[in-house]
Amino acid sequence: MSQTFGRLLGAGDPRQGPLPVLLLALTVVTGLVDAVSFLALGRVFVANMTGNVVVLGFAVAGTAGFSILASVVAIFAFLGGAAGGGYLARRAGTSRIWLLSRAIWLETALVILSLALSFAVAGNVEDALGHYGLILLLGLAMGMQNAVARRLAVPDMTTTVLTLTLTGIAADGAAGGVPGSWRASLLRRLRAVLAMFIGAAVGAFLLGQAGVTAVLVVAAGLLVIASLAALPHHRSVEPWAIAG
Repeated sequence: MSQTFGRLLGAGDPRQGPLPVLLLALTVVTGLVDAVSFLALGRVFVANMTGNVVVLGFAVAGTAGFSILASVVAIFAFLGGAAGGGYLARRAGTSRIWLLSRAIWLETALVILSLALSFAVAGNVEDALGHYGLILLLGLAMGMQNAVARRLAVPDMTTTVLTLTLTGIAADGAAGGVPGSWRASLLRRLRAVLAMFIGAAVGAFLLGQAGVTAVLVVAAGLLVIASLAALPHHRSVEPWAIAG
């Protein structure tokens, strides 16, 4: 039973080890975090920069309900986090698991800081410190996560965007190909879509029922679990743990 469940989550691929499962957890976190940013922080994305650039365009055009400053802070925070992820990748050398485990630990710290800030402002995200502070911290976390996922290059596991994933579901099936390979990629893609959906749905529900702090508690808890799951592997020299 546990082996079947593990395979459904993407475990068991000797080329990737536990990386797909860990990245799925980060994808759920993305849904949670973007639920907070879009629904509570002024219609801004901290993980989906394609959407955020569009939102910035709306704000520049003067559309009500959109903030130029919030979008700009989110974009630059994301870029800063991505730069940090690039630095981690350079430090990691060929060790994929070292890179991912350190990234998860740092992301956990950033989300816990976001949670502490939410407590400090008593969940009042209209307060300027809470509003822009949360955008900054969560944008840094998502930028780093995106950069690290890009470096790891686990198929269909970008953790923050699904445009190419959804395109692949439709286009690859229509284009034909090796049936077994297509089915495997379809399962990977569906897992990623479902993970993001679950994170967003749970985030929106908790936000409506209990506020921003509750969503951040769940995101931080999930990251702590992922950190603990990565810990036994962080010195692994198995083939999946080493790039190229």
